[in-house]
Amino acid sequence: MNFPSKVLEKAVEEISGLPGIGKKSAMRLALYLLKQPKSQGEALGNSLKALVNDIQYCKTCHNFSDHDECEICANPNRNDNILCVVEDVRDVMAIENTGQYNGKYLVLGGKLSPMEGIGPNQLRIESLENKIKEGHVKEVIFALSATMEGDTTVYYLYKKLKSYPLSFSVIARGISVGDELEYADEVSLGRSIKNRQPYEE
Repeated sequence: MNFPSKVLEKAVEEISGLPGIGKKSAMRLALYLLKQPKSQGEALGNSLKALVNDIQYCKTCHNFSDHDECEICANPNRNDNILCVVEDVRDVMAIENTGQYNGKYLVLGGKLSPMEGIGPNQLRIESLENKIKEGHVKEVIFALSATMEGDTTVYYLYKKLKSYPLSFSVIARGISVGDELEYADEVSLGRSIKNRQPYEE
């Protein structure tokens, strides 16, 4: 692809580095921005800069946050007795969109996957244990993907935590086996949370 400008070429190169965007789509986006008022491009640039520099992780649950503690953890109306364990921040967003859950979260940061070199030390399992040791949590909901790695992670966590006085549940399998949580529709995901089942070995 021949570019009349090095600035345009660099912009297209950076945009095409985003997932799902090829060179042609990146070119269309860059040209679209050039046709808009200058203020729109500057606003986009400023928001991306703030995204990279200003976003934080909640010190309690590891969700994205603008402060040390996210809005969910800081909300006194949320139920401290229920803790939903998820793989990723996107799963928190997906569950929140259902409007069916009023407890707290713990974002593990992934799932056990020896093939990808992800073991217990790469996940926030110590943070999960520390949260439970505080004594508020009565029920742990495992809301991990219905995959072999997700099920293995749930089993590992259950073995690790079963000595604590807790009840354990898993989201109902309204979610197809093998599906990632973030792609589930809100109705199915909401029902899965509402109809969670006790976890058994």
